[in-house]
Amino acid sequence: MAYNLLKGKRGLIFGALNDKSIAWKVAERAYEEGAAFVLTNTSASIRLGTINDLAKRCNTIVIPANATDPHDLENLVTKGMEYLGAPFDFVLHSIGMSPNVRKGYKYDDLNYQFLTQTLDISAVSFHKVLQVCRKYDAINDWGSVVALSYIAAQRTLYGYNDMADAKALLESIARSFGYIYGREKKVRINTVSQSPTLTTAGGGVMGIDNLMDFSERMSPLGNADAKECADYIITLFSDLTRKVTMQNLFHDGGYSSMGMSLQAMKIYNEGLEYQDVKNDKTKKK
Repeated sequence: MAYNLLKGKRGLIFGALNDKSIAWKVAERAYEEGAAFVLTNTSASIRLGTINDLAKRCNTIVIPANATDPHDLENLVTKGMEYLGAPFDFVLHSIGMSPNVRKGYKYDDLNYQFLTQTLDISAVSFHKVLQVCRKYDAINDWGSVVALSYIAAQRTLYGYNDMADAKALLESIARSFGYIYGREKKVRINTVSQSPTLTTAGGGVMGIDNLMDFSERMSPLGNADAKECADYIITLFSDLTRKVTMQNLFHDGGYSSMGMSLQAMKIYNEGLEYQDVKNDKTKKK
């Protein structure tokens, strides 16, 4: 159901690759809510994915840009504003990639060149986007910027690797730039810490299936999927959240407030019993 929450608003959406992407779902919902926007991704991702199909469905264009390259971002921002006829009212940063994760390097044996790339792509690019937007006065007063994060920024989750460091930096950038942009133009900047989600990027995390199962058992409301995340982000783009800024907002079914759930405890106990031959019911006739 649409509520016209973004009627008349213009935006810039980074990171849609295919219909599994959270950014893809955000674009669909933003269009339903009356927004006009520009889509962007790297040239390689545009070739590999199906973002052009999304652009057709949302009556817009795709402008290729490497979010780690300020010159690319300047071209993106100026052309995006030119296409839309005005500055942006909202920006979504949905970018994350770790060469260490892709190559199988563990956290205690990182390739540091890859670590630099992880931080640049997944976090520093957020700073670059904000800096270029500020330079070109590309976000309207009371605009909204959202970046996607994960609870591994605060808590250690096995297998999330150096992406945890990147998400921690991402959230810090949101707070630091949130003060500057908020003071100057009332622009609000937040991060959304989403449930583990089986996107193309998320699928590369070690043990993602087990992680999703565990968080599903731990969360009183269950995991939030990509479409539900998009719904939440739309509210942050809307005028209903004009005084929310510099926050890391958990959208995870309550997982972030849990210690142990009954369901997860039962599975844990069953696992212990299975290891004890005396209590292994499969051994009994």
